[in-house]
Amino acid sequence: MNTANGTGAQPRRTGRRLYERLRAQIAGGGLAPGAALPSTRTLALEWGISRTTVTAVYEQLAAEGYLDTSARTRARVAAGASTAPRPAQPQEAAAPARLSAYGQRMAALAWPLPAPTQGKEIDFVYGALAATDFPTLAWRRAYSAALLRRQPRLSYGAPEGEAALRTALQGYLHRARGLACTAGQILIVHGSQQALDLCARVLIDPGDHAVVEDPCYPAARHVLQAAGARLLPVPVDEHGLRTDALPARARTRLAFVTPSHQFPLGGVMPIARRHALLQWAMRRRAYVIEDDYDGEFRYGQRPIDALQSLDGAGTVVYVGTFSKALSPQLRLGYMVLPPALVDVFRRAKRVTDRHAPTLDQLALAALIESGAYERHIRRMRREHERRRERLLQAVAQHLPPWAGAVVEGAAAGLHLILWLRGLPVRHEAVLIARARAQGVAVYPVAPLYAAASGWGGSAGLVLGYASLPLAQIERGIRLLAAALGEMGESGPPARARAG
Repeated sequence: MNTANGTGAQPRRTGRRLYERLRAQIAGGGLAPGAALPSTRTLALEWGISRTTVTAVYEQLAAEGYLDTSARTRARVAAGASTAPRPAQPQEAAAPARLSAYGQRMAALAWPLPAPTQGKEIDFVYGALAATDFPTLAWRRAYSAALLRRQPRLSYGAPEGEAALRTALQGYLHRARGLACTAGQILIVHGSQQALDLCARVLIDPGDHAVVEDPCYPAARHVLQAAGARLLPVPVDEHGLRTDALPARARTRLAFVTPSHQFPLGGVMPIARRHALLQWAMRRRAYVIEDDYDGEFRYGQRPIDALQSLDGAGTVVYVGTFSKALSPQLRLGYMVLPPALVDVFRRAKRVTDRHAPTLDQLALAALIESGAYERHIRRMRREHERRRERLLQAVAQHLPPWAGAVVEGAAAGLHLILWLRGLPVRHEAVLIARARAQGVAVYPVAPLYAAASGWGGSAGLVLGYASLPLAQIERGIRLLAAALGEMGESGPPARARAG
């Protein structure tokens, strides 16, 4: 090893120590601004390294602004180099000096997050899928083929998404959802949440009114509130949004709806209400955001055609996702835009994040084109139907009669609502805590409503079943029944005991 000229490993480590010591002395004020540093020859002798190494240290410090160097003069500490900001204390970091109006709205959002599960609990969380359901082999083949495909260069893609995926989606949506559109109307996004965010940014201004269902998907409420919209909750019944309650305000710019499977109650909007909603939007010059979050999963009947299939005036923005069919970790979704909105949404997408991941898009396009995606959907529809049936049977068999269990929204989707008519909502938090203690995680309906008066005051739970094997579904409801049994032992309301 040659150490005479400082090229060995040991001199490099020594040079690093010299750099760190000098920088710390300058930043801490030990070397004042303007102070001259020793010559390279002097430091080389003191540290046992070459002048070349010392020169490299000085040049690095000069590049970072700690030193002033010039030919034939001693290196000196740069002005202002010792005034590094004092690290913020925790209490200081918690109070930003200034936020934009958007940042202030974001900070003010009430966004309660569910307590994390411990891994051993049976978790009825909505939105999760079983890892074993993912089509691993088909995806790996498609992804490997896309990865190995020769490209002339690695460059940014089109903001609207890969042409292969948009073309494949055009055919799939026509077959599965009755949607007639061109590939040019399709915009690939990072899941439905980004689609909603783009809608809020492009279609509304702060102070505009926006209709939301009550109860509603909370992340949709949040994205509209963050954009400064004034929300107008419209009640939902067993047929979805009540179009007779739509407002007639001048600045109502859009309505967010889930017509094929209302979230969370599960109603399907009938044709008369669909026409009424579209007519309202045309009169108000408003847009309708149709969130078709789990439209593929309807049991015993074919999926309901999309609302946009009835739209002849270009008022409906259709939002779809692959999170429920493949995986929420994939972060791929899509929008079908009215022709008048295509250009501006492409621009907004480009500004936001340029485009979705190219290889993932190409792999997904191959799955759709080969028919593997639709075969996967049919298989998952059968599997989820078995899970749903086991959940319904367990609820009927194991929950105590006094609880007044009523199931809603079980005809489609990947969750259902379990109302406990015998348990007032004020006992809901206690039930959830006792269920957790038993080893089962369940989630309340109440936060999905705009106001407590919306659901009649009974406790209710959103039970997602897509991520659980049959045995865990059965055991989870038994554990929930045990938690309800404890509630009964401690004295449920008189009307519950009478039931």
